[in-house]
Amino acid sequence: MSMSLLRLSPLLLALALAACDDAPRFTQAEPGEALSGGQATVQRSDRNAFSLPSANLSPERRLDFAVGNSFFRSPWVIAPSTTTARDGLGPLFNTNACQNCHVRDGRGHPPEPGDSNAVSMLVRLSIPDQPYYAHVIERLGVVPEPVYGTQLQDMAVPGVAPEGKVRVSYDSQTVTFKDGHQVELRRPTLQITQLGYGPMHPDTRFSARIAPPMIGLGLLEAIAEADILANEDPDDRNHDGIRGRANRVWDDAQGKTVVGRFGWKAGQPNVNQQNVHAFAGDMGLTSTLLPKDDCTPAQVDCLAAPNGDGADGEKEVSDNLLRLVTFYTRNLGVPARRDVEAPQVLAGKNLFYQAGCQSCHTPQFTTAADAAEPELASQVIRPYSDLLLHDMGPGLSDERTEFAANGQDWRTPPLWGIGLSQTVSSDARFLHDGRARDLLEAVLWHGGEAQTARDQVLTFNAEQRAALLAFLNSL
Repeated sequence: MSMSLLRLSPLLLALALAACDDAPRFTQAEPGEALSGGQATVQRSDRNAFSLPSANLSPERRLDFAVGNSFFRSPWVIAPSTTTARDGLGPLFNTNACQNCHVRDGRGHPPEPGDSNAVSMLVRLSIPDQPYYAHVIERLGVVPEPVYGTQLQDMAVPGVAPEGKVRVSYDSQTVTFKDGHQVELRRPTLQITQLGYGPMHPDTRFSARIAPPMIGLGLLEAIAEADILANEDPDDRNHDGIRGRANRVWDDAQGKTVVGRFGWKAGQPNVNQQNVHAFAGDMGLTSTLLPKDDCTPAQVDCLAAPNGDGADGEKEVSDNLLRLVTFYTRNLGVPARRDVEAPQVLAGKNLFYQAGCQSCHTPQFTTAADAAEPELASQVIRPYSDLLLHDMGPGLSDERTEFAANGQDWRTPPLWGIGLSQTVSSDARFLHDGRARDLLEAVLWHGGEAQTARDQVLTFNAEQRAALLAFLNSL
């Protein structure tokens, strides 16, 4: 183009860029585009934007949502206690309430220097896969660290030693755009100190994970499995460099391997099981599906600690309580998009497609008619995720397998609501370990299958970068 892109208005910029290749050209919003969650979309964009029920929930159903919300927010206490509905915390745990990790139902962040606990970031543990542990790998996806298990818990009840303390330090590296603009990226290094049960296995793998946002989980669960699998292309048959594949994970209730769709590596199959494992790992709470405390054989004091099981054997998280929390987490509404007709946002959308980001961040699905909740059925939703695993390159590798995912594989995270993340919680960070302080940093960490898209972004000038961010922040 002979005319400098810097002198074009955002709308003309969008048109000019779209004319350069085969990417779609967007000159106006698509019908219904602002309703990211279909009829369940909520109309709010303030600090409570992630905490509202699906807009199409009836008043009667909102009562169950409110009760589930109370259990999600309220702290659990140590057993034995007069607070029998919420006792049984620990013996080992990371936090005493779900809300502490998912701040206002949003995303977490790494610990800052001086923090006594990581709280909204946890550390997964494992050792390399070995054929001897095939039965364990089939059900857990990993081989646990022999003494510390699959998750480091940095808090404990009195009389039980915490497993350790988590610290994060950073090295910096600079990335330069074609126009000379520079961005400093942070590469994290984990330090695990004050180990409570002796040294770890010498080949232990560590993976830091910040808490993801809670919005739209029921809608993602309602996407038909066939629609997810339709986007698989492990052999890159269409030669676009994208090799998405579904994770195959263990379903505790069904007792078989199914498609995974939740968690940073799609290691959980459904919302209920995701909640069960969070209760167990994050707060040390038992349930029907996971009836034993998260203690390894080497943690004698943990095994001997009192629990909060009921007199009739009912587990700490009763079936009814779990039902209410699952209903709540399924029905946290997705906020409506903002400024979908703004010229700069449309320009950014064209740039998003020009770079090929939509190849993994699939814009749209229609949920199944037989969704777990009727309000979530047959909804046209725009999560901007295919829920598949993709190789993101060595820069983001945690060198840790999880079921079918290797160290460089990560599930495409949904982008809906991402522009409100730091409105909901100013401390919110991005990518699995929270290394990215803003969305541009997150984009620049993309590698592997996303390397071509990232390299395209590096050619963007100041106006184009602003347009791309305007689009992302509108989601």
